[in-house]
Amino acid sequence: MTKLNELAPREGSTKNRMRVGRGPGSGKGKTAGRGVKGQKARSGVAIAGFEGGQMPLHMRMPKRGFNNIHRKDFAEVNLWRLEQAIAAGKLDAKKAIDAEVLIAAGVIRRKLDGVKLLGKGELSTKLDITVYSATATARAAVEKAGGTLTTTKKEAPAAEADA
Repeated sequence: MTKLNELAPREGSTKNRMRVGRGPGSGKGKTAGRGVKGQKARSGVAIAGFEGGQMPLHMRMPKRGFNNIHRKDFAEVNLWRLEQAIAAGKLDAKKAIDAEVLIAAGVIRRKLDGVKLLGKGELSTKLDITVYSATATARAAVEKAGGTLTTTKKEAPAAEADA
């Protein structure tokens, strides 16, 4: 039986790191394999993507898409995940369920801008759940199981048509 103090890697499986700049006899002394002078001979060089003054490829490519800085990020929960948490005893179906309860149960990590209920999976338990928004299939499944679903999302005011 091998003792802890006798553990060693297999023969030939590890190599010692190259020690550069340790004299001419090492074969990697003086300039340490970096050649002579210039930007790349110095430390702290970061020229990835530089094409010698030519317009770099990433700048020649056309810009595409749009990133909305005001978009909301939701913690998404599927019906099967709720059912799983109830079966495991982490969620009490008799009590009202909201974002804080879901975090405490370990169903979601953080609330973000709200919780969105998605309709994947089956729901057989009657739930009283409050979320930011829910898909139509999720809403139908909760109501079919005899539960109530409350959304906190503010509906956009309907545009008044000028007659």
